[in-house]
Amino acid sequence: MNADHYAALGLAANATLADIKKAYRQKAAFFHPDRNDAPDAAQRFQAVQKAYDVLSDEAARQAYDDNRRRNLLDDPLQTAQEIWQTYATDILRSSFKSSSAQ
Repeated sequence: MNADHYAALGLAANATLADIKKAYRQKAAFFHPDRNDAPDAAQRFQAVQKAYDVLSDEAARQAYDDNRRRNLLDDPLQTAQEIWQTYATDILRSSFKSSSAQ
């Protein structure tokens, strides 16, 4: 499965460069392995870093967006499944965090 760089940063595909930078700073600070002891923190931090590297570079972002559109058209069912899987995972994580914080 290909990584969704927008999802890694919690952004929509029409995000501005300022939005990308802000989301990157927030996510990188949250998932930094020195600050977050979750088992997947290092992996999530790397995903956030890779997403920022691609989305903050105009040419790389254009190539990524073009490929993303092509993939959506090539296999819409797989794309829909990936979107829902990411959504469900995020919902479960957020509900787990809120329940463990109480």
